Amino acid sequence: MKRIFSTLAVALLALGVRAQEIAPDSISLHGEIQKVEVVATRATRLTPIAHTNIPKAEIERHNYGLDIPSLLALTPSMIATNETGIGIGGTSIRLRGTDATRLNVTINGVSLNNPDSHSTYWYDTPDLISAIGDVQVQRGAGTSTNGTGAFGGAVSMTTATPQSEFGGDVSLSYGSYNTNKQAIHIGSGLIGGRWMVDARLTHIASDGYIDRGATDLKSYMFQGAYFGDRTTLKLLSFGGSAKTYLTYTGVTKEEMELYGRRYHTEGQYETSHGPYVLADGTHVDYYDDQTDNYLQINNQLVLNHRFNDRWMLSATGFYTYGYGYYKQYKDARTLFEYGNLGVEDYSLEADMIRRKIMRNHTVGVNGSVGYTANNLSLLMGGSYSYYTCPHWGDLEWVDGWEKSQIGGRWYDNDVDKQDANLFVKASWQPAKGLNLFADLQYRYVHYKAWGVNDNFDWNTMQMQPIDIDKVYNFFNPRVGVNYTFANRHNIFASFAIAQKEPTRADFTDRYMFAADQTQPTSERLYDYELGYNYLSDRLSLGVNLYYMRYKDQLIPTGMVNDSSDALNVNVPDSYRYGVELTAAWDVARVLTVGGSATLSRNKILDYVDLLADSPTYGENLGTMTIAYSPDVVASAYLDFHVGGFEAVWRTQWVGSQYFTNNEIEALSLDSYSVTNLDLAYTLRTRSAKSVRLGMTIYNLLNATYCSNGYGYSYMWDGVRYDEAYYFPQAPMHVLANVTVKF
Repeated sequence: MKRIFSTLAVALLALGVRAQEIAPDSISLHGEIQKVEVVATRATRLTPIAHTNIPKAEIERHNYGLDIPSLLALTPSMIATNETGIGIGGTSIRLRGTDATRLNVTINGVSLNNPDSHSTYWYDTPDLISAIGDVQVQRGAGTSTNGTGAFGGAVSMTTATPQSEFGGDVSLSYGSYNTNKQAIHIGSGLIGGRWMVDARLTHIASDGYIDRGATDLKSYMFQGAYFGDRTTLKLLSFGGSAKTYLTYTGVTKEEMELYGRRYHTEGQYETSHGPYVLADGTHVDYYDDQTDNYLQINNQLVLNHRFNDRWMLSATGFYTYGYGYYKQYKDARTLFEYGNLGVEDYSLEADMIRRKIMRNHTVGVNGSVGYTANNLSLLMGGSYSYYTCPHWGDLEWVDGWEKSQIGGRWYDNDVDKQDANLFVKASWQPAKGLNLFADLQYRYVHYKAWGVNDNFDWNTMQMQPIDIDKVYNFFNPRVGVNYTFANRHNIFASFAIAQKEPTRADFTDRYMFAADQTQPTSERLYDYELGYNYLSDRLSLGVNLYYMRYKDQLIPTGMVNDSSDALNVNVPDSYRYGVELTAAWDVARVLTVGGSATLSRNKILDYVDLLADSPTYGENLGTMTIAYSPDVVASAYLDFHVGGFEAVWRTQWVGSQYFTNNEIEALSLDSYSVTNLDLAYTLRTRSAKSVRLGMTIYNLLNATYCSNGYGYSYMWDGVRYDEAYYFPQAPMHVLANVTVKF
């Protein structure tokens, strides 16, 4: 890794020297290349949509090595969750109670959501936070975007614009639980007044708070750009490899009391004289390669061309490659379930190491044409993508068997998905301060999956067959009005319809809870938003009211599959409504205070429990709270800054959440409050543009809390059981950083 860093530094240093010789007046062009490259997925100040922009300065403040969810959690109604306890590794987000599979995530307009699971796996694009220029979080249906439907919100990111002068930065972080980051970034500056090269290499690792919750991430990013008088062309490639120990099984409250909050069972197996002894006297040990291994490479070719003052064109071609596998130790598995072994004895068991493997390709193109006049803006465009992904499994080791006896695949299936959309957006200002907005999108989805899945069905005595061939045609209109008056006051109102197809797991894992052979249906959202904003030099205030009514919403049951993906069920009628409050006040030149609060109600009407093993199966439970939907999410911050010193105190409060839709206290997550303190000092030296010394103290008040969990109820021999599992978060811990810009 050091050799790669050194070679890259020398090569780009030479380019940078040459750039300075050729283009001494490059700063004059710098303003032109700062233009927003991707406008199709973004809201502006005139768009009647609730949104929050996170600028580059705020991103850099949090760029110590944690995953992007820790940054997104700074915005209203957003919650970040983590499996390893420290914000690195298995991280995810929820917005307005909506999980990651229903949040659209794009970078330069290209979807990052996995087309199969619809989730965004942040550790599959390690250190992406270092490469992005800005982020916009849209709440509700948002604007038309590419990829999976935005059902609770959208996250739109752009990569950072290469700097016009030669330079770069080196960043080092170290903290609790051996968390560390090393990163180098170098940019050539303008070469010949037209060309730029920009590159970054990063390594992030941590032992994790959760025992064996180790993470090892390696990433890169490369940009090559050409800037003409009217045309910009960029080639981007970014990605990397991730190896994370599997920690997704959670832990019960009883286990935390017996073995501590860092305990979990992944990779655990019984031994006759193992080094670890459980409360019942059982000796256990742990398989040290119980890991998720993934390689993802993202490639984009971005073209922007301005024909004249009114017309512009934007197009992006993209290709994403992914390959990865879970490696798992399984104790006392029934060998009859593994058809490649040819075992006919139902009672024969053995320990084994197995792999679940996938290889995927996504290729596509996005395009848009924009027209701008004095009081009218039009944007027309669309996208098309094709995704293919075979899934299969093999066995590395079976206790008592020779390697030659365990060959072949114990399951094998394939997926093809085509996703296309066409849209037109119009923004018209018929009078001063008044803006009318319309956004019409047609989306086409064709999803096919076939073969044999990894689930063994004891009813049919064979592996579960997959035979899915679904076509969806969605029309998603959005309309709204925005009015600005007295310079500082703004009000807006909007209505939108959003529709979304089920995920792979919604199809394949339905048998685990459904009492019939029905399949999931697509879901529909009717989103009503009404907002008010006040903005002055020192004070900003915002109030947003929302009412989100759903038809056939897919909601989590509290159960998870073997890979910890949530099992969801359609409910005919449900809603979410609430108020989002935001405020920021520059109390003095050196002090800013602010915060946000979301107060909401999230309900299912006439909920009929259709989980086959549930104690209340078939009962109409009336109006129930939607799982994982807290009534309160609030945060506050205090930012003290003077000279090069800055101290930011942040506190977030998250209300209690149910794991299931039955409102069972034994299957719930307690409310929690967590406080972080950011400290930083920036100085300038003769040999560097800046040196930033920073330290973040996470969970400053040492709160004992869990950020996520899952659970379910069942009956056995007439007795009801409630099983709940949690993901504990680390007590007070520290991460320090030094970043040198040159």
